[in-house]
Amino acid sequence: MTREEKSIAIEVLTAQLAGTNIVYVSDISGMNAETTSNLRRACYKAGIKLEVVKNTLLAKAMEASDNDYGDLPSVLSGNSAIFISDVANAPGKIIKDFRKKSDKPVLKGAFINSEVYIGDDQLDALATIKSKEELIGEIIGLLQSPAQRVISALLNQFAKSEEASEEVEA
Repeated sequence: MTREEKSIAIEVLTAQLAGTNIVYVSDISGMNAETTSNLRRACYKAGIKLEVVKNTLLAKAMEASDNDYGDLPSVLSGNSAIFISDVANAPGKIIKDFRKKSDKPVLKGAFINSEVYIGDDQLDALATIKSKEELIGEIIGLLQSPAQRVISALLNQFAKSEEASEEVEA
């Protein structure tokens, strides 16, 4: 790669990183072509962008980014692939699903909404992070629950009072 090509690649990576708050870094080396193709297909279906990157270029893009990636550049050794997503737990779920069949991909680290997670031992926690939509749904459910109880109690009381008035009339 020429110096100019590297500069362009860093600019592209920096723009990709600026456009998201969710980046997973993993090692997908050693996966055969069929498994890699299946991983790419699963990522595409889930709306995740999977890209194999050069470590030095990714490190420079992280450095140039407005986000603080903390110690994440320290995991950039060997082969690296990045998963870019809009849903925090989606890449974690896909990696975990693929790990049922083999030992790859290995999670090196992740950057999720200004939080940095380092190491493959974080995979279970990352796969169970609730998405924004799930959290909003839970909050709405919690807020509706007391109102639903009040309405239910009022309807029950109303039904009982109607039954009582019908008995009095009869």
